[in-house]
Amino acid sequence: MDQTPFYRQSYGARRDQLAQASHLTADQLATLAANRQTTDEDLIENYLTTYGLPEGVAVNLQVDGQAVAVPMVTEEPSVIAAASNGGRLLSGQSGITTVVANHELMGQIVFQHVADQPALRQWLQDHEATLLAVADAAHPSIKRRGGGARSIRVRLLRPDWVSLDLFVDVSEAMGANLVNTMAEAVATYIRSQLDVDILMSILSNFATRSLVTASCVVPVDQMKTKTISGQTVAQRICAASDYAQIDPYRAVTHNKGIMNGIDAVVLAMGNDWRAVESGVHAYASRRGRYQGVSRWWLDDDQKLHGELTIPLTLGVVGGATRVLPLVSVNQLIAKVTSVRQLMGITAAVGLAQNVAALRALVTDGIQKGHMHLQLKSLALSVGAQEAEVAAVAERLADQTQPTIEQAQTALTVVRAENLKK
Repeated sequence: MDQTPFYRQSYGARRDQLAQASHLTADQLATLAANRQTTDEDLIENYLTTYGLPEGVAVNLQVDGQAVAVPMVTEEPSVIAAASNGGRLLSGQSGITTVVANHELMGQIVFQHVADQPALRQWLQDHEATLLAVADAAHPSIKRRGGGARSIRVRLLRPDWVSLDLFVDVSEAMGANLVNTMAEAVATYIRSQLDVDILMSILSNFATRSLVTASCVVPVDQMKTKTISGQTVAQRICAASDYAQIDPYRAVTHNKGIMNGIDAVVLAMGNDWRAVESGVHAYASRRGRYQGVSRWWLDDDQKLHGELTIPLTLGVVGGATRVLPLVSVNQLIAKVTSVRQLMGITAAVGLAQNVAALRALVTDGIQKGHMHLQLKSLALSVGAQEAEVAAVAERLADQTQPTIEQAQTALTVVRAENLKK
């Protein structure tokens, strides 16, 4: 038996070992081979194949005075439709406006077993200029791009922990590797000066100094449905927003809907959606309980206001943005030329996604729109071919909750009808 570690084996050896252990059929092996991309083999360890997700474009969005089409990568049928619908609802004279206060990432140098916390804090504060210089020297190119280490913060944590927080302007990059390098350099310097126990040096994905706010003001009439006035719909949207502030069970789903749009944009732009997810959910808990990250309210002029503030650690250069070929195409489609633009557009999609979901929830219910879009997916799941999907979906349209069995029956009928033609 080959004792070579799995990650050192050739592609063929790894594939064959998995095929034998999992009893893969010839057709299944052919599927793996058809989706193999040799350019991806150096991106991850133990590469097997490339798993693709559909990409579409959200339209109707007006962000900071510009009409934008936003590429989104998602497998859920209703996400892009909701973002486009939300963009339409929030369109108008100003559309969605965005503000990026800062784009700084934080690295942590964590000390443990600190006998005299105040003394360590004082030393670190007294040597701030030196520590920042050490950080910049570890990654000098960032200074040439207008970024660099900006400040430190020292936090004393019970019982004997100290966190030295290093804030870095990472310019147009997401900056994770950059900040890790800087934090480790600072830790090495501190060890050379003090007898301290440094447990670790690592970035934090809770990017409270990389916040973006998306906001809008629209006449309530834009929220109306065929049967419900805009005033009533807007009031119900505000009530749903308020409820997400007091009930964490609702807040999680409220925020998940927002992240449907945000994650899809982050994926399309070659960024780390996992970092974004963890940071946003931490921000939702910053007041000691989990809450919705968006707010909707009415003013005295009967206009609906919406606001979403979240931390976004994104980049337009470096990392996967360099090696995933569609990223540069997607940046062109969205007309993204800077990280602040990308942060604004991403947050705007989240706000549009939110208003579409809330409006559906408080009027017809979420399932009506969902199921309309799910029918094609259901048809595909039972084996409908491209030319059969529309006909199968049409036969399922009258079902309140179509099932797999009903979809299979519909497909059988469609194929029987096609044979008669």
